[in-house]
Amino acid sequence: MTMIKAIFFKDSKSFIKGFRMNGHAEYADAGQDIVCAAVSALTVNAVNSIEHFTEDEFTYKNKSGFFEFRFKKETSSPESQLLLHSLLLGLQAIQKDYSAEYISVTSKEV
Repeated sequence: MTMIKAIFFKDSKSFIKGFRMNGHAEYADAGQDIVCAAVSALTVNAVNSIEHFTEDEFTYKNKSGFFEFRFKKETSSPESQLLLHSLLLGLQAIQKDYSAEYISVTSKEV
């Protein structure tokens, strides 16, 4: 079964260091998949907002079915943390509303 797997990398104090997503929701046909569209919109908006509204430096990799984001430094601004926690909350809501059959959202301590 294909699904989107989102993993948020956190330290022991729930400080988000980055995240990785891979897979496809396959909720519907390409171009009609509202789960994939919602995940993509939330993710792109969070990354664009961090770039636009903060001075935090990061790296990312983006290709079909894969996205990875990491801060370049050990710490990041409170604004970036708010944006990433908002992304996490949004993805968890999608998982709750559309079932873990299409998206799995987890955290891993690093």
